Amino acid sequence: MGSVVIPMNLGKDSYDIVLERGGLGRAGKILNLRRKVMIVTDSGVPEKWVRALAEQCDTAEVFCFPQGEKSKNLDTFRDLLRRMLAFGMRREDCVAAVGGGVCGDLAGFAAACYMRGIEFYNCPTTVLSQVDSSIGGKTAVDLDGIKNIVGAFHQPGKVLIDPEALGTLPARQTANGLAEAVKMALCFDAEEFSRFETEDAGSRMDGIIEAALRIKKSVVEQDEKEHGLRRALNFGHTLGHGIEALQGENGLYHGECVALGMLPMCSPEIRVRLEKVLLRLGLPTRCGEEASRVMEAALHDKKASGNGIIAIRTDRAGSFYEQRMTPEELAERYTAVFGRTEA
Repeated sequence: MGSVVIPMNLGKDSYDIVLERGGLGRAGKILNLRRKVMIVTDSGVPEKWVRALAEQCDTAEVFCFPQGEKSKNLDTFRDLLRRMLAFGMRREDCVAAVGGGVCGDLAGFAAACYMRGIEFYNCPTTVLSQVDSSIGGKTAVDLDGIKNIVGAFHQPGKVLIDPEALGTLPARQTANGLAEAVKMALCFDAEEFSRFETEDAGSRMDGIIEAALRIKKSVVEQDEKEHGLRRALNFGHTLGHGIEALQGENGLYHGECVALGMLPMCSPEIRVRLEKVLLRLGLPTRCGEEASRVMEAALHDKKASGNGIIAIRTDRAGSFYEQRMTPEELAERYTAVFGRTEA
């Protein structure tokens, strides 16, 4: 694959998404690294990818935090800002994330706040971040168990996606990210969804990434701040976040929870097709969590409101619709698919 440049057209906040194999090794030609660069990464990212970027910077420091969602908090955020201050960063300098969605969220939020906003580059190294979280400008940290409740919209200056970085991922992490690509195809692109049914995902990863990026690009351009259409990207997340909140340190990953969260939101016909796709990809289709506990956790999510929850549903591939549902209605759908009501 040669270099594919996908422009995100957001007026003064427009930027390019560069999809290129070997792109991290050419980052100095793609990004402006002739300044101070704070590279934000975590302990799970192979050092070779961080080093590839750092060696092309004029002056770089690396902020590495412990891997996992538990690090996405105000304490880590404060530590990062202090490192930026000690590094002597000025408004013309930049932050670059090398890693998954947690790295991107933390780095982007720090860039949004430091000196009221400096430039931010996202170099995602997981399937989940390459197909979804690296673009769109959502940055945040968690607070008191609530995901992404403190944050800002801060669009990156550029996103550099190198599929070669995925070569070091375990198979489960790859499947985890593909759940979000399936989500976008199911809501927006029936042909792409059918490819998941008939073609091997591993042999067409570059195409999957590009298709997902083009879907999300179109959605974000039409609804940058999530007032309408962009809510469709939350398909599977209402129940998925509830399931995810109940997972311990060795529990299900985010994409696995989203995969489960999609199933009750489908028509029976689509659910049968989706289950087969999830199984092909190595994603779960059964959930043993009790409906009452899932709903309690889901109601803590920021998308809940006093008169119900706006849920995204689909009855046929390539389309979706919004439905305001009560917690009881959501619990009924969950129980109809997974069969757990209470202890």
